[in-house]
Order: sequence, then C-alpha cells, then structure tokens
Amino acid sequence: MNWPTLVLVVLIALLQYPLWLGKGGWLRVWDYDRQLQAQREVNQKLEQRNAGLDAEVRDLKSGYEAIEERARFDLGMIKEGEIFVQVPQKTQLAPSSEPPEAVIKPAPPVKPAAPR
Repeated sequence: MNWPTLVLVVLIALLQYPLWLGKGGWLRVWDYDRQLQAQREVNQKLEQRNAGLDAEVRDLKSGYEAIEERARFDLGMIKEGEIFVQVPQKTQLAPSSEPPEAVIKPAPPVKPAAPR
C-alpha cells in the first residue's frame, strides 16, 4: 500500500469517528431515541392515571353519589334501614396428587378408662 492511500484511509477513519462515537454520534442518538420512547410510555401511563384521579376528584366535589359509593365499597357502610346481604363465592380446591382417602385421616380410637 502506498503512502497516499494510507493517508486517505486514516483521514476517512478520523472523519468517521465523530460520526459514530462522538458526542453527537449515531450511537448516542439511537440510545437517546430509545430512552425517549421509554419515557413517553411512562408519561402516557401517568397521564392516564392522572386523568382518572382528576375525574374522581371532580365526582367527589360535585355530588354525594361518589361519596356514598366510596363509603359503601371502601368502608363497608350501609344506609339506615338497609339490609346487607353477602353472597359467598364458590371456590375450587386445587386438585391433590394424593387420593382423597389419604388426605382425610380418621382419628385414633379412644380407649375407655378403667374402672377404679
């Protein structure tokens, strides 16, 4: 390789360094773009949460229905003269690997006390 070709290759490498690895290089731009997208997602979730909280505050300020709903569900309160009925939900037991006979064990027999 002759010296002009070598000088041109070195110059091209020196010009490419700031483009790829410098302060405003492509790698940093890609990294900042990724961070920006992540922050936008976080901001969007926070905006939705704030909108919900704002609507709830407006409901609580404007009428008694929201306050009554909160008292019923959060505090378990009922109106005077109302009857509270709670319906239990069916729960499924997890299937056991043992047969039911092995799970339920009978109590050992009790020996009668000897007369004195």
